[in-house]
Amino acid sequence: MSRASERTAGLADTAPLFAALGDETRLALVARLGSGGPQSIARLTTGSAVTRQAITKHLDVLAGAGLVHDLRRGRERIWELDTDRLGEAGRRLDHISRQWDEALARLKKFVEE
Repeated sequence: MSRASERTAGLADTAPLFAALGDETRLALVARLGSGGPQSIARLTTGSAVTRQAITKHLDVLAGAGLVHDLRRGRERIWELDTDRLGEAGRRLDHISRQWDEALARLKKFVEE
């Protein structure tokens, strides 16, 4: 696989992840699961104006992006953050940041010459 197609494949793989994180409610759910650990829908909706049904739909989007998964405990679904997938997002952002730094360094060098 060429370097360009590797980059494209990497972007295609992480695009759903960033799309899922692009919603304020979903981002708040990720933050809650990150700081509070695995939680039920009831617990995730406590103190929120968002309905359980809406929270479930948001969690399904996050699950589709590989950011969360659920476990059954009796009749409850307990939702847990997938920190590996979140780490992938961080690594992708770091990679993009390095690319920008390199591009800016090249531009600076070109302008100064």
